Amino acid sequence: MAKQKMTMADIAELSGVGKSTVSRYFNGGYVKQATKEKIQKVIEEYNYEPNAFARLKAKKSNVIGVVVPTLNSKITSRVITSIDRYLRDKEYTTLIKNSDHDIDLELQNIQRLINLNVDGILISSISITKEHKKIFEEAQIPIVVLAQDYEEGISIVDDDYNAGRYMGRYIGKNAHKKVAYIGVYEIDEAVGIRRKQGVMDGLAEYGITDIIVGKSDYSFIGGQKVTREILEAVEDVDAIICATDRLAFGAYKILQKKGKKIPEDVSVTGFGGYDESSLLTPELTTLKFDSYGMGYLGAETVLKMIKGEPVSKKQIVEYEFIEGTSVKKKK
Repeated sequence: MAKQKMTMADIAELSGVGKSTVSRYFNGGYVKQATKEKIQKVIEEYNYEPNAFARLKAKKSNVIGVVVPTLNSKITSRVITSIDRYLRDKEYTTLIKNSDHDIDLELQNIQRLINLNVDGILISSISITKEHKKIFEEAQIPIVVLAQDYEEGISIVDDDYNAGRYMGRYIGKNAHKKVAYIGVYEIDEAVGIRRKQGVMDGLAEYGITDIIVGKSDYSFIGGQKVTREILEAVEDVDAIICATDRLAFGAYKILQKKGKKIPEDVSVTGFGGYDESSLLTPELTTLKFDSYGMGYLGAETVLKMIKGEPVSKKQIVEYEFIEGTSVKKKK
């Protein structure tokens, strides 16, 4: 059968999908498997030649794409600020895409940046899926993963496990007995799994193994909800370790609303070292990761990769313990 003279609009109509989806398909963008099969069926049926839409690659753009899960985060803000400062100094432009904690949107954002011919990509993700790995493997540009361990490529991570263990030991050595932990969902491997495991192991060193565990998203409201559930389930809880400072803010509100004194009745800790944490009464005990350092290392690494220079497969960012007054000390 002869090749058909068709347009992307024709293929989109016959496939029952949007023209933009067909365009992504031809350009190697992210398209769901079921949709790919619909498009492929039309191509095969009409003997269509997709090379007619081959895209010419632009030369060096001096643009670095940055994909983040949210813009509503102190940590993300620090990382982006550091990245932009470093790249600006090297005469590169930063192009930021926010995925709003939506994995599908995140994958689309990565592919859009690739299609825009950016020179490299820095991605801070809550999860590295099979679809992420496929795009990374097929990309012809350097990609650096921030905050999540990416064994197949280059990553820069927080020391989540050891930070969690440090906090667990700190609570344990101060003679707390009934401890609760407010974590985030396991889709975020760094915070939801490794940080949590560190906390559990640190507490276990002091014989604390019967831990009340709650899960939340990263929000202030989520912190309130889980704290309320913990207090309803266990009246004598004497410490709440929160996976982020924002969750701790929620814990503070509910504890105070319930007439619980911090730290006399319940100790509270967080992770993040937000500036606002020092303004709480009492001041929050927390762990601060070097987010500016992560951004700097990420930007430095992607530029080295562009130049063909050797880089470390994994770099670990350190943390700092900030001892506030929200933990009751052992007498």
